[in-house]
Amino acid sequence: MSTSIKVRLGVMMFLEFFVWGAWFVTMGSYLTATLHFTDPQSALAYATQSWGAIIAPFVIGLIADKYVNAERLLGVIHLIGAALMYVLASATQFDAFYPYLLLYMILYMPTLALVNAISFRQMADPAASFGNIRVWGTLGWIVAGLAISYAFGWDSSTGMQAGLLRNTFMMAAAASLVLGVYSFTLPSTPPQRVASSTGGIREALGLDALALLRDKNFLVFFAASILICIPLAFYYQHANQFLTEIRVENAAGKQTLGQVSEVLFMLLVPVFLKRFGMKFTLLIGMLAWAVRYVAFAYGNAGELVWLLIVGIALHGMCYDFFFVSGQVFTDSKAGPRYKSAAQGLITLATYGVGMLIGFWIAGQLTSAFAVGAGHDWHSIWIYPAGFAALVAGLFAWLFRNEVLAARGPKG
Repeated sequence: MSTSIKVRLGVMMFLEFFVWGAWFVTMGSYLTATLHFTDPQSALAYATQSWGAIIAPFVIGLIADKYVNAERLLGVIHLIGAALMYVLASATQFDAFYPYLLLYMILYMPTLALVNAISFRQMADPAASFGNIRVWGTLGWIVAGLAISYAFGWDSSTGMQAGLLRNTFMMAAAASLVLGVYSFTLPSTPPQRVASSTGGIREALGLDALALLRDKNFLVFFAASILICIPLAFYYQHANQFLTEIRVENAAGKQTLGQVSEVLFMLLVPVFLKRFGMKFTLLIGMLAWAVRYVAFAYGNAGELVWLLIVGIALHGMCYDFFFVSGQVFTDSKAGPRYKSAAQGLITLATYGVGMLIGFWIAGQLTSAFAVGAGHDWHSIWIYPAGFAALVAGLFAWLFRNEVLAARGPKG
């Protein structure tokens, strides 16, 4: 792969995740503090991500894989997305906001697979090359957060009072417009019509990979993936709202520390997999979620405020040790026949089913623990901490022999 192609794909990844990071992190604060939506309404808004993940296989499996060049579909979606973001910046009522956000996420979530497909098609060895391209997406998310906090000050106390977070949607619209136009200059990625054993909707949804659930190891991992995404949803939906509410200045900028740690912990994943094995590494990732939420629960109290930074910085361990390791585990279990279907099934289970449940529960809990104009965040964070610890405990018990041995990947 030439340097020119690497640069072009890197720019694509940067813009793809800049668009998402530009509004998603701070949306909870914007909806509750500026538009005064209820906590359940905020939960419904975040749940559009899950509906997008559930519907995405139809778009990719039934359209992109068979009829349209990936780069052209990517361009069209982001041009439409730019218009939808512009509309969202002006919406002030939930009934006017939600339908456009739902449509946007149904269109956006498939683009995560599209940018991967465009990248993979240019690589002779994706395992060796993809990480160097994907890291530019993480950088895009980081730059978006830093811009919100330190370049524009939209999430500062003054900015919040003035309702400047609406500008995050305008920034996303501008970036989406640029990416939409830029996509048509990307390398041609025509659909690959591969013969399959089933075809149609079953294949598109990854249902062929259900055969893998006959394997106990994969079945437990599949169930754990759904369950651990329930507490995961609390972070995406409420972390920025929590930090803003307890008056942490430039919260979006500080949250980019999580993406920085994601890059660093990515380097440790192969080390842990080799030294401690797959199941022990997955367990550490799940336990990290519990530790993170305990840090949030106690970090807003005086001398323990440093725990907030610890909680944010744990994002790399939380995400990489479970999700990245899980992708490797899924790939190893799937074999040539089910590789794509298995990854699609796990995405459907995690970002779709698991987080959909989590967003709803998080909305109900924050509503139940509303105190005046704020929330009892200590009580709120204890729930996902306990649930994550419970999931990790069950996982450790089921694989107690492998976890205790921790000699290397066994399954």
